[in-house]
Amino acid sequence: MAQDNSSRVTEFILLGLSDTQGLQLLFFTLILLAYTMVLLGNLLIFVTVRTDPKLSSPMYFLLCNLSFLDICYTSVTAPRVLVALLSGHKAIAFEGCMAQLFFLHFVGSSEMFLLTVMAFDRYMAICRPLHYTAIMARGACWALVAACWAGGFIHSAVQTVLMLQLPFCGPNTINSYFCDVPPVIRLACADTALTEWLMASNSGLISLGCFLVLVASYALILAKVRARVSQGNWKALSTCASHVMAVTLFFMPCIFTYLRPAGTLPTSKYVCAIYTILSPMMNPLIYTLRSSEVKESMWRLRKRCRT
Repeated sequence: MAQDNSSRVTEFILLGLSDTQGLQLLFFTLILLAYTMVLLGNLLIFVTVRTDPKLSSPMYFLLCNLSFLDICYTSVTAPRVLVALLSGHKAIAFEGCMAQLFFLHFVGSSEMFLLTVMAFDRYMAICRPLHYTAIMARGACWALVAACWAGGFIHSAVQTVLMLQLPFCGPNTINSYFCDVPPVIRLACADTALTEWLMASNSGLISLGCFLVLVASYALILAKVRARVSQGNWKALSTCASHVMAVTLFFMPCIFTYLRPAGTLPTSKYVCAIYTILSPMMNPLIYTLRSSEVKESMWRLRKRCRT
């Protein structure tokens, strides 16, 4: 789309993951498989936790919310990229691009806050068991989840407002498969240095801060169980190790992407695929499906569905 300096961009062109026909078919197959696993895995966990009274502890309440967020988070980007790979239609309206950016950061930052709350829940359960029931009561859990959503909304609203203040008069080609701050802000027809630093401070510091709190929480748990060699503590240690792997997989690409001005280094769209597609696909396995209680509940759910 040809644009002069006085015109306003009305749509962007998403270049996607590849222009090669064979690679497009491969990416379509992989993303479709990953998205299907995200939907089925997280939906199964959501239904299982919601329908089984035995899974009423704060941990499973938070896991249920994580599953819902994972479904929403992947659905912001995956369906559109699948349609683009299948049809070859790469254009997205300006309003659609801003909406995708808003919901991506809204759900993504809410998930970051929720993962931090989940680490706090595990810390209280393992390191402060006598106070756990009082602190992590159902009302407190609802308040924490509401705070995660509210924090995500505020963060995303700030990002979107900053983007809408920028003029876009061309070019309109985005070297990615979805609209996000780093690739879009490079297309602005203005000096974006201050805006880039503000956005890096917003998204980057949230990612880094939540990650450091998570690591500190799990470090305290490790220090607590290290001196106690028992089956229960070894199980807790194994669980914490898998959780650390999951949050590292999610947070490190986000920190790399957002904790710097957009123009300093190019953002790899393949790095973005780690936290938009791969991490939500692995969360059900890492956080929930390793639990014997959840497996038993799924078997009960299966029996109820058959009868």
